[in-house]
Amino acid sequence: MTIEDNGPRPNAFDIETATIENDTYRTVAWTGRYLQVTLMSIPVGESIGLEAHPETDQFLRIDAGRGRCVMGPAEDRLDFEQDVEDGWSIQVPAGTWHDVINTGDEPLRLYTVYAPVHHASGIVQETSEDAERDESSGADEPPAWTVQPSEDAPDQHA
Repeated sequence: MTIEDNGPRPNAFDIETATIENDTYRTVAWTGRYLQVTLMSIPVGESIGLEAHPETDQFLRIDAGRGRCVMGPAEDRLDFEQDVEDGWSIQVPAGTWHDVINTGDEPLRLYTVYAPVHHASGIVQETSEDAERDESSGADEPPAWTVQPSEDAPDQHA
């Protein structure tokens, strides 16, 4: 299935099929003014990476595979742990440190909804290394037409 981010125009697609078929670490599927949908595939034994978004709420849904979700108020205080698998959702409040680790024997396939928008419109990142490079170089900046939190609260990564 081919997904094309058509920006803040109306859109509809089979998100479950697109998520299960997605082989990239991250593909931005749709970018609105206030929220964004991304598809993710996390290889066996890897994770999305421990991070916190001070002014961004996040919703994740697992469509294939198994994992472990950890969250907490600090990167060294992850006091919430939950095993997750196909059909589970994860809600991450703004400012919460979080990670999802693939504990299964197949890629962990999930989609994420960010509010507000978090990534460049339509960006495809094959690997987590590509995502880190794009973030460092500024290639993964949200579009100017999106509503963003204040610059006083940058994302944090462990």
